[in-house]
Amino acid sequence: LDALPSRSDRRVEFIWHCLADLDAQLKKHGGGLMVRLGHARELIPALAAELRAEAVFANHDYEPAAVSRDEEVASRLAQTGARLETFKDQVIFERDEVMTGAGTPYSVFTPYKNAWLKRLAMEPLRAFATERHASALAAPPRAAALPTLEAIGFQRTNLRELSIPTGLSGAQALLRDFLRRIDHYDRARDFPSLKGPSYLSVHLRFGTISIRQLVGKANALASPGARTWLSELIWREFYFQILHHHPRVAGQAFKPEFEALPFDNDPALFSAWCEGRTGYPLVDAAMRQLNQTGYMHNRLRMVAASFLAKDLHIDWRWGERYFAEQLNDFDLSANNGGWQWAASTGCDAQPYFRIFNPVSQSEKFDAEGAFIRRYVPELAKVPGKFIHAPWRMDAAGQRDSNCILGTHYPAPIVDHDEARKITLARYQEARTRASSMAGD
Repeated sequence: LDALPSRSDRRVEFIWHCLADLDAQLKKHGGGLMVRLGHARELIPALAAELRAEAVFANHDYEPAAVSRDEEVASRLAQTGARLETFKDQVIFERDEVMTGAGTPYSVFTPYKNAWLKRLAMEPLRAFATERHASALAAPPRAAALPTLEAIGFQRTNLRELSIPTGLSGAQALLRDFLRRIDHYDRARDFPSLKGPSYLSVHLRFGTISIRQLVGKANALASPGARTWLSELIWREFYFQILHHHPRVAGQAFKPEFEALPFDNDPALFSAWCEGRTGYPLVDAAMRQLNQTGYMHNRLRMVAASFLAKDLHIDWRWGERYFAEQLNDFDLSANNGGWQWAASTGCDAQPYFRIFNPVSQSEKFDAEGAFIRRYVPELAKVPGKFIHAPWRMDAAGQRDSNCILGTHYPAPIVDHDEARKITLARYQEARTRASSMAGD
């Protein structure tokens, strides 16, 4: 919590509500939560000693900082004669469970997906019989009421205004809603103005829904929508195993030839991107959605990331960090994987010569401009033929639309076609330089 950039963080409030929900459900069975505030490295061993526990049970975490934390907790527990037992829970298959025939990690998604599905067919999912343990619950000693957000140094956010369901019950409500429209997921998921996604990512991130339940539901359905959604869940696991096998990706390009890729890193351009005032409506709408809600549609994550790295020539790690600060569903492996995919530096990246055109993406996936108008109200009166590129309006059109470029809405901060040429040259130069060095 100390490392968070703001004392007003939707994720902290989300977790707080989820803990309150969990505590209430445990109390129905005679149990409850013991609440401690501080660092796990110190508190877990201390609590174990206080309770004279022989073992602490938790689930695997794959992020480098979490791995280091768990190693230290295990070491401190061992000093008191206790042990740390961890188990797989966040994923269906982890670490070395899906490998190539040569016993090496996959670095391309499609072969990984095929191997993953083959293993799933051989190892059917099963539910864990947790309900039979409920009767054994007992109220923990020295249980305490959940402290308020203010008591732990945080402020309320707009989480409730956004109507984001929290807790296990909230996750199940979202799942029931999604299953009613999952058959159309493959067709609706790319259009930000439609209710296409499951909106379950934040629940997967914080463990308020089981990945086994989701994969089980998707795998049992035969529709193209369900198969496409299952593929997205497998992407999540792909990035988990990439981070596990290649922890260096947390700060470096997966492809070494692009580690020295030059970036301009103009602070003014970066600020314009962060604040949603680039002059490209779809990019600006995407960034404003993120800033206002902590959520960004997946298609728009790709568009916004490509624009930062390949139009503004700003290091993808700057954007990765900004998303990490803002996203409700921030997950290191998926965020890093997505950014490296968009910047073409990752293991299974889009080729560097494929660069999202923010105007054509807007025309294709928000044709009527409904999403743009929602988050960029300055463009509310702009005619549909200009909504994707308002700079094409003449002076009279700008006056009639109450959208004077440079006054009500910014002109484009970069020329996409010119930026694209620079990007192609830089990537090609980086590849040539790497190839030359390899030859030497």
